[in-house]
Amino acid sequence: MFRRIGTAVVRHPIWTIVAWLIAAVAIVATAPSLPSNSDESSFLPKSYESIKAADLQEKAFPSAFTPSAIALYQRTDGGKLTAADQKDVARITSELGKKHIDQVQKVVPGQPSKDGRYTMTLVQMDSKNAGQPKQADAAKELRDEAKKLAKGTDLDVKLGGSAAQALDQQDSSKRGEALIGIGTFVIILVTLLIIFRAPILAVLPLVLIGLVSAVANGLIAYATKLFDLEANSSISSILIVVLFGVGTDYFLFLIFRYRESLRAGDEPKQAMINAVDRVGEAIASAAGAVIIAFLALVLSTLGFLKQMGPALAIAVGATLVAGLTLIPAVVSLIGPKVFWPSKSWQKEPQNARFAALGRGVQRRPALTAIVSGLILLVLSVGTLGYKATFDLASGSMPKTKESMVVQDELQKAYSAGAAAPTDVYLTSTDGKPLDKAAFDAYAQKLGAVDGVANARMTQVNKAGTTADFTVTLKYEASTDKAIDAVGRVRDVAHSEAPDGTEALVGGMSSIYKDINAAVNHDYKTVFPVAAVLIMIILGLLLRSVVAPWYLMASVGLGFGATLGATVWIFQEGQGHSGLMFMLPVIMYLFVVAIGTDYNILMIARLREEAREGREPREAAGMALRHAGPTVAAAGFILAATFATMMLAGNSLLSEMGFAVSFGIAVAAFVMAMFFTPALTALIGHAAWWPGHGDRAEVPAAGTGSSGPVRGDGDQSSTAHDPAGRRG
Repeated sequence: MFRRIGTAVVRHPIWTIVAWLIAAVAIVATAPSLPSNSDESSFLPKSYESIKAADLQEKAFPSAFTPSAIALYQRTDGGKLTAADQKDVARITSELGKKHIDQVQKVVPGQPSKDGRYTMTLVQMDSKNAGQPKQADAAKELRDEAKKLAKGTDLDVKLGGSAAQALDQQDSSKRGEALIGIGTFVIILVTLLIIFRAPILAVLPLVLIGLVSAVANGLIAYATKLFDLEANSSISSILIVVLFGVGTDYFLFLIFRYRESLRAGDEPKQAMINAVDRVGEAIASAAGAVIIAFLALVLSTLGFLKQMGPALAIAVGATLVAGLTLIPAVVSLIGPKVFWPSKSWQKEPQNARFAALGRGVQRRPALTAIVSGLILLVLSVGTLGYKATFDLASGSMPKTKESMVVQDELQKAYSAGAAAPTDVYLTSTDGKPLDKAAFDAYAQKLGAVDGVANARMTQVNKAGTTADFTVTLKYEASTDKAIDAVGRVRDVAHSEAPDGTEALVGGMSSIYKDINAAVNHDYKTVFPVAAVLIMIILGLLLRSVVAPWYLMASVGLGFGATLGATVWIFQEGQGHSGLMFMLPVIMYLFVVAIGTDYNILMIARLREEAREGREPREAAGMALRHAGPTVAAAGFILAATFATMMLAGNSLLSEMGFAVSFGIAVAAFVMAMFFTPALTALIGHAAWWPGHGDRAEVPAAGTGSSGPVRGDGDQSSTAHDPAGRRG
């Protein structure tokens, strides 16, 4: 099949390129805009208690005041607020209310802090649009107007709250995307220039993948709208890295094989056909493993991950099609001039370092497997210290952003949990009014829970069937202590609810607790499903039942080593309270799926060398000699492009960038280079049971050739290649 694809593309390169250009223009011109949502509650399904509580609050208290933005005031000299300052605050609050800013429903004064140094203005916005870009726009206008109104006073005013966080997150995301995009381009350009010393080859993947990126983003927007998926601004940054990182990987897989075919003496167009034929199955299998792993995220209970899975799968799918059609078409059209002005492509370097590494693995496979396996095991020990953190807002922007400064100051000036109180909604199950005489006792029981600062009944709906008890925790909403405390609040709220009533616990800490439960669910479903599907792909590619098991075991070790190293760097080294809650899921998918690419490329080459008649150890050495440069170059570029995410300036992308880049480096330079080929060499022919896919194939009768015959009947001669390599 891949030979037919290569032949068709090489024979009709112009039509292939034109088809891509027409598709790109049509998709980009008609694609809808990609929506974005930063409201964490929207990531959860309706079955979770925190979401049920939010729905009940909207029905029972439709006019209830829930601030979306908080203007925090303090004197510029840091002293206590004076009577004149209080008058200025009242004036600013009144003036903001008269502005009639879009989305703003109420603007009311807040409570001063106990030390008299702070006071607030609370702004309520339309709850139906929580987390939407229009509320970020409203926050920008509020922030600008508040600062204008405070001019000429002794007050310093800052805007915080969820709407302001959405605004700052949006700005941070744009800056992060720009840095990641520039970093990715520079890394790919410089690395390819160093590898090939050919400017055309350095620029070509950036141009081609840029075209693929436009197509992929359009298709993602279509899918997001069609299936009503949730989007998050962080996905854009990840998409840049996936498209250019993975796209460059597939470009390198093909170009290295094309160069090898040219060195073997093949005519240029035939060299590209042979390259697509030989590496096409490895690229398709590698992309298939990544796509299936990403699609496994559809099983996630978190809307953020549900959307990310299909989006990344579409991106990789578009990159795969380009790798088998667009890239071969363009390169075959240019021909060997693509390597200009370098002439080193014409001859393989003698005594190359990868040949030496290959000989080392061939001579001492047991030692190689033990040493590389021990490195992975030692790094994996760090996973024992893993802790999760759930504050996505502060994790996705720098602490210096205004809304983050407000959040920190609110925690110091008021009760740590005051900025995001927990609400317990007590509802009648028979439709009769609640017994108000039981409210005080119920509030006292809630207030006595360990970790609760105070609890009080704040309002009852008009029908008298639902009461809202505001519970202020002693801890900031996203901390482990707050999440544990809200669990205890739930237990007491449920068990102590009077007869004929039921209780639902809402608020941010309750949402974080449910997100934690959802992530734990994903660990038990997404991980094993992705692993099984990737194993099936490996089994089909290698025609083996044995190989997929130890390949997945090696990838599992790589995941453990990556998570362990990330824990040590960020939790132990930098003092983070925990890693972002979705990091292990994302890390697993990137490290397992993309890391499997390099195993696939190496093992596919090892099998090819074995089919030339080589014994397992020699085949492993030759595979490392010839596939090693490809894996090293691709692994370095992909790891470096993911590392650019650390430039974004926030903990979420910094942790993700380090973890995935480290995991890919481990996958390429430890697993694929040493651990996997060494294990395959040790296991020998049994690794390919029951298919015996590594055995040399018998020549067809009457051919008179000692060269092996390929499965499609097209004989491949090695007469011109003393190393026994084929185009």
